[in-house]
Amino acid sequence: MSKKTKAILIVLLALVVIFLFNGPFVVHQKEFVVVKQFGKIVRTYEEPGLYIKTPFVQTVQRVSTATVLYDLPVSDVITKDKKSMIADNYVLWKVTDPTKYIQTLSAVTERANERVEANVYNATKNVISAMTQDEIIAARGDRLTTLITEQANSDIGGYGITILQSQIKVLDLPDDNKEAVYERMISERNNIAAAYKASGDAEAQKIKNETDKKVAVMKADAEKQAAILIAEGEAEYMKILSDAYNNEDKADFYNYIRSLDALKASMTGEEKTIILDKDSEIASMFYGIPEYEFKGTDINIQAEPSEDETPSE
Repeated sequence: MSKKTKAILIVLLALVVIFLFNGPFVVHQKEFVVVKQFGKIVRTYEEPGLYIKTPFVQTVQRVSTATVLYDLPVSDVITKDKKSMIADNYVLWKVTDPTKYIQTLSAVTERANERVEANVYNATKNVISAMTQDEIIAARGDRLTTLITEQANSDIGGYGITILQSQIKVLDLPDDNKEAVYERMISERNNIAAAYKASGDAEAQKIKNETDKKVAVMKADAEKQAAILIAEGEAEYMKILSDAYNNEDKADFYNYIRSLDALKASMTGEEKTIILDKDSEIASMFYGIPEYEFKGTDINIQAEPSEDETPSE
């Protein structure tokens, strides 16, 4: 092999080595690769894989597509009703257009954060200044986050960036306003509690009135039934009396029983002696009772002599 041939082979081998080390490149997950030629972007690769560029003439620049978390400084904002509030936001953003990102921000994360911070602050100020303090408190959460995120994204796309979420992690009041707001909230809650109590009292009074009405009806029915039973009892009593006096024997017997009941009722305490007028009706009843029927009892019946009788000497 001649020297000339060897030289050619060496040159070809060197070119192959140079090509292998400078031509192929790999695009990884979660990144963009931009191919530049003399400083000008000629191609952009978004899909992972193996690609080839022209050695020495073209260069590659890698741009991460990972989500960036940026914590914004605390800022003061004014509500629609001229009340001051303190907002503390954080932002999630990512690169969606590597060409614009490189052309406008030179793919520098710090510069991108500054642009994102300005957009989010302006969006937060605009959203909160269009709402009263009560409306802001009511909208805290997803609704307020959505409004700020949408407005912050209005012109950030020109930098090749998309704000995924702008979340207010703290939305507070200045110390001099807290006490007044707390007092107003307490007053509102007391008013709500008073309304519930008034409603409950009205319902309780309604139930009480209905119960009293039912009780009155039931009492009236019971009194009516009692009156009916009393009337029936009196009618039965009169019937018994009528049956007791329907002939002379029954009348005498009934009078006899009544006399005994009256005598029994009159014997109270330890005294068992009864003094009766001889002409009294009760005494006349006992004169017909044989003496042996009183033997063995502690009842002593004495009849006073009548006026026409004179005591024996």
